[in-house]
Amino acid sequence: MKKHYYLIVDTETTQKNTVADFGAVVVDRQGNIIEQFGVLLDGHFGTVELFHDTKAPSDSFWSTMMLHRRKKNYDQLLANGQRSICSVALVNLWLTRIKAQYNPIVTAYNIAFDLGKCRTTGIDLGIFENSFCLMKKAQKHFVNQDYIDFCHANGFLTAKLKKPSTTADTMAKYILGTDLIDEPHTALEDARDYEAPILTALLSTLSRKKLLAL
Repeated sequence: MKKHYYLIVDTETTQKNTVADFGAVVVDRQGNIIEQFGVLLDGHFGTVELFHDTKAPSDSFWSTMMLHRRKKNYDQLLANGQRSICSVALVNLWLTRIKAQYNPIVTAYNIAFDLGKCRTTGIDLGIFENSFCLMKKAQKHFVNQDYIDFCHANGFLTAKLKKPSTTADTMAKYILGTDLIDEPHTALEDARDYEAPILTALLSTLSRKKLLAL
């Protein structure tokens, strides 16, 4: 039987809607991490301000006040060798090799967002034949009464409407348990530690064909 692979992509962006932090993992349907890749984009990271919301409350992760802490975290990742500065061209070379070696199906938790930001930056995800939105598939498959009760019991509700959250962080905690630390919003870790378990949970009950058709 032919083995199928999945490429999960995540991005963290700049105020100019380009990619500052690119992360991706190749997984099989059992959730095994076959390859992982996390880089900061030359000409974008450290050159253009990281995305932030000037209207967000000061304690919000995306607030202007949090920018210094986020930058410090990236500096630490660079210092300890967990990240390197990489050109867009090298990201595309890596993607070309992944396509040739695994021919994976591409997904992202909000694929329209990530595809758009990658396109703006020059990262070519269009080389892959099949893709789907992991968020939409997870919402359709997991959001039932049990999930709604879980969100209310743990306070995982949207800020404005107080409806059950369907973020990758909440979905991953529903699957893995509430002891899971909050999503760090760094691309590789988000893809590997939050989005990959969501995909694995979907694939434990759905065939590839059903997943793409769901």
